[in-house]
Amino acid sequence: LSKTFDPGFNLGLNLKMLKFSNQIVNGDCLKEIKKIPDKSFDLVFADPPYNMQIGEKLTRPDASKVNGVNDKWDQFNSFKHYDEFCIAWLNECKRILKDNGSIWVIGSYHNIFRLGYHLQNLDYWLLNDVIWRKNNPMPNFRGTRFTNAHETLIWASKNKKSKYTFNYQSLKCLNDDLQMRSDWTLPICNGKERLKKNGKKIHSTQKPEALLHRIILATTNKGDTIFDPFLGTGTTAVVAKKLGRKYFGIERDKKYFRAASERIKKAKVIENEYLDTIENNKSKPRIPFGSLVELGILKPGTTLFDPKKKINAKIMADGSIKYKESEGSIHKIAATIMGAESYNGWTYWHCNINGSTVVIDSLRQKFISENKA
Repeated sequence: LSKTFDPGFNLGLNLKMLKFSNQIVNGDCLKEIKKIPDKSFDLVFADPPYNMQIGEKLTRPDASKVNGVNDKWDQFNSFKHYDEFCIAWLNECKRILKDNGSIWVIGSYHNIFRLGYHLQNLDYWLLNDVIWRKNNPMPNFRGTRFTNAHETLIWASKNKKSKYTFNYQSLKCLNDDLQMRSDWTLPICNGKERLKKNGKKIHSTQKPEALLHRIILATTNKGDTIFDPFLGTGTTAVVAKKLGRKYFGIERDKKYFRAASERIKKAKVIENEYLDTIENNKSKPRIPFGSLVELGILKPGTTLFDPKKKINAKIMADGSIKYKESEGSIHKIAATIMGAESYNGWTYWHCNINGSTVVIDSLRQKFISENKA
């Protein structure tokens, strides 16, 4: 008991935790995770092997090969083998979660139901399942099943009594002042964000930064600690760094680890003053303003101004904007300035794009036209 109040002991613990702050390691998850002290992290995001059981090569109707998930790291001898693996890492994740921490796991129909079963058996408390609907999924080339257009995420707290973080107001603001629902439409990772070498994808299941942006904003606060046991090419760490959170990740594959290391080095932290989120206290619905921020079309810290360029506001990381002492959605702040009960922020606010003044609604319309399902 005396150690609890020994300043030297606490200093030693803090120094030990530095090994697991803003670092990534190349190693086996089940071995490296045992080195982490109890109750170290506020959030765990886990994108484990899906155990997809692909028994033959996939081809298109023209006989060309489909680059599906057939990596060795996704192959297990049996369901029993996979279950034992999942129980082991989920147990360790619970140990290193703080009492009020929470965990996100993502998977496909191949594994998500097994993960949910294990989470409940380990006394995690399930809070939500979230459907990530992909607006650009890979088609079902053989036409023998429905096109698999979504993945499922499970969000759970460490236990039933945990006082987990949920930034409800920020999520509502991110979604144009509407409650954030449990079905999220976001594109898969592609374009410049998709890591490639010699024209080939470095990782077959790289997750989009927009997905992690929403998860991290929703369930952590600035300065919180986030752990990813299956780091891959580093999406969790990159977004955590940008949003002012601390991260620690484990990745077994050396190729992925090197790619993640380089990517994290290049990631730029959003300026601290733009990382604040709204404390917890109907325009065109298909693309909320917050999505433009999530997807990097508009960056936190960007200046918005009125048509006459007399009033300036700054974009925050959660899609809210700050004007003088007021902060809220683009619609709420525009209404406040205009002295109206409501106002369309899409047509009120403008920004500078490559030296030209554009109304932000044009950015939304461009995004919609480029991402029609």
